[in-house]
Amino acid sequence: MRELVRSFSILTLLLGLLAACGGPAEPIWAPDEAVRKAYYRHDGPPKFTLFTVVSKRSGSGAHSGLLINADQRILFDPAGSFTLPFLPERNDVHFGIDENALKVYIDYHARETYNVLVQEFEVTVEQARLASALVKTYGAVPKAQCSLSISRILKQVPGFEQVSVTYFPVSLSERFGEITGARTDLITDDDADKNHNVLFVAAERGR
Repeated sequence: MRELVRSFSILTLLLGLLAACGGPAEPIWAPDEAVRKAYYRHDGPPKFTLFTVVSKRSGSGAHSGLLINADQRILFDPAGSFTLPFLPERNDVHFGIDENALKVYIDYHARETYNVLVQEFEVTVEQARLASALVKTYGAVPKAQCSLSISRILKQVPGFEQVSVTYFPVSLSERFGEITGARTDLITDDDADKNHNVLFVAAERGR
């Protein structure tokens, strides 16, 4: 009987954890004029940059984001909490990702409890444009599906068919690295977890 109660308690706990990390998508649609004004074209080559937020304590993945440099540079931050007042967003796609905005995005996630793994890989113009189109039409992403949405999108891009569809950020990062041999950097920071408002104010002043 005790084993039955114990098993039930564990099952209840697991279901509670799943419910806590899940949740519905939150659609956002910035006006055309805001998106047009935020247009930013980076001079660098077409590129995919995969961000993986990793717990310093457990090594588990907490979040995935994908930066795409195509005709313009955009950030696909599925089910993420990152936002800046001057960055228009359409269903998890952020526009106007200049160098200042990118630094804030990385600093937002790299803090005393998390590192950010950054993997950069140059792609063709066609690959970048396709990925850009795919993220723009994917729709708002439900909570806990950041890696799932990115892996689904990458899998549709020629050359990335071997990407495994996964819910897990670290698994996506490992597979992306195996396929591309991407240049990898680990960003660490000792900032407190609750420094977001400071970052946002600094970003606003820097524009």
